[in-house]
Amino acid sequence: MAAPLPPPGAAAVLAALAALLLLLLLLICMIAHVTAREMPTLHRYEKEKFFVNAEGRKESVPSIHDPATRELSVIVPSYNEEDRLPLMMDEALDYLEKRQKRDPSFTYEVIVVDDGSKDQTTKVAMKYCKKYGSDKVRVLSLVKNRGKGGAVRMGVFSSRGEKILMADADGATKFADIEKVEEGLKNLQPWPNEMAISCGSRAHLEKDSIAKRSYFRTLLMYGFHFLVWFLCVKEIRDTQCGFKLLTRKAASRTFSILHIERWAFDVELLYIAQRLRIPIAEVAVNWTEIEGSKLVPFWSWLQMGRDLLFIRLRYMTGAWQLETRKCN
Repeated sequence: MAAPLPPPGAAAVLAALAALLLLLLLLICMIAHVTAREMPTLHRYEKEKFFVNAEGRKESVPSIHDPATRELSVIVPSYNEEDRLPLMMDEALDYLEKRQKRDPSFTYEVIVVDDGSKDQTTKVAMKYCKKYGSDKVRVLSLVKNRGKGGAVRMGVFSSRGEKILMADADGATKFADIEKVEEGLKNLQPWPNEMAISCGSRAHLEKDSIAKRSYFRTLLMYGFHFLVWFLCVKEIRDTQCGFKLLTRKAASRTFSILHIERWAFDVELLYIAQRLRIPIAEVAVNWTEIEGSKLVPFWSWLQMGRDLLFIRLRYMTGAWQLETRKCN
């Protein structure tokens, strides 16, 4: 027996709603396309073209396009982190120094990128430069705040490492877990065109974190994860962990394309990598929530949701292209 047809009035309402949704989608696509900048300007201010060494003298920054001269570069984006940075730096440098003593051939650098801080972040970081030397610890002070993604990119473009690690200034991820992400990177070999990425992940901690969060924050988290999966990145469960290891070629290629400079930059980075068929590993790491986060739950998630939609639409409509460019 055939299902009863909806009354003529209901059919008209459904058709009108469908047309309205289609019109809204087209309008959003147009806004995303028209408001998109083809490529953000990768400009360095004069002050950003130099590091200040331990003796107070200026040294020109190297370029990601130069051959690597260190085994590892650690990029630490920092915005008003005078209180949290010391714990992270103490742990990281203690690990790196011990590793170098075990293996004298191991070379490293830590680049603290002060993203236009209003506190004493640069002064705190310079203490480590003076203690360990400017060949191991460098401080790049940005003239104005660019956002976490912009700060990481400036550090990447100023690095000398064969492998480049992004690490948050709060020290939430146990630094020794770099060995886990290095193993993840190694397991991806052979690397196509010397490009591969290994992501630290907190996905295995999700159940515990839900128990400690409010229902509202849990709902926001699930909503964000769904949007990431639906719009951009399907194979990585935790795109936002700030502990990512990239080969030099992968870092150069992906960060040269990157448009998003705020919180959602990780998602675009991995979206670009997937589009370029760069292999990606996801590795569980030890992570502890540290007080003092700059993320404002509701508004930051709202901004990230908007950015996720625009990432998808702007690449889909051709407003953004998978092309690279060099930093000025």
